[in-house]
Amino acid sequence: MTLDEFVELFWKDNNGGYANTWFVGDLVTNEIMRFEAGLKFCHIDKTKDGYYAGFNAPLDPCIRNLECADSGFADIRRHQGAGQVRIPQLMEAYKGRIDNEAAQKIIADHYDVYLKKGNPCSRTVCSRYELDMREYMCQPGRPAPYEPRGAVDGVTAASADALERSLWARWGSSCGMPFCAAEFLEANPQFGHLREFLRDRLSRPWTRFGHEASRQ
Repeated sequence: MTLDEFVELFWKDNNGGYANTWFVGDLVTNEIMRFEAGLKFCHIDKTKDGYYAGFNAPLDPCIRNLECADSGFADIRRHQGAGQVRIPQLMEAYKGRIDNEAAQKIIADHYDVYLKKGNPCSRTVCSRYELDMREYMCQPGRPAPYEPRGAVDGVTAASADALERSLWARWGSSCGMPFCAAEFLEANPQFGHLREFLRDRLSRPWTRFGHEASRQ
């Protein structure tokens, strides 16, 4: 499937239910694409020499301003604005040598661009909402302080992995910092109503999964 065929298939009968940015690569042409899709508007960028990065907010002004609300686009007190700043910084730092190891370091990053220091929280690439007081949040109720949410796994894949239908993954936070439900609830009893749903996320190693990996 070509990149254009992907867009045609994706856009057909689109209902706009999940306005998002999709990143797709063509291993035959060595071309990558950023496809932003809303309900009525879409935007496509392609390159054979560069990178694209996402941060949970649309870049296209039509999608952002006419089809979305409260995107947090330029607010570095929120994860969208912070990601828009920090992720390109990391991509530039590793540009030209981004492999699985570098990608795993990028998505495990704990630098807070708002406070300008290492500080695992909702604003960092390794999303740690459960460690965040949210005292700098412009909307105090979104979400609540120390709310147990955020990324629960990490995944990377290089071109060679994709060719073999494989990927590298880690259960839990990308940084490897464990989450203990009992300890969390003891420190944050206000979330006791979630007790039956919260599960421990122990530190696990990065592991290769897929077609070839399963035969090793």
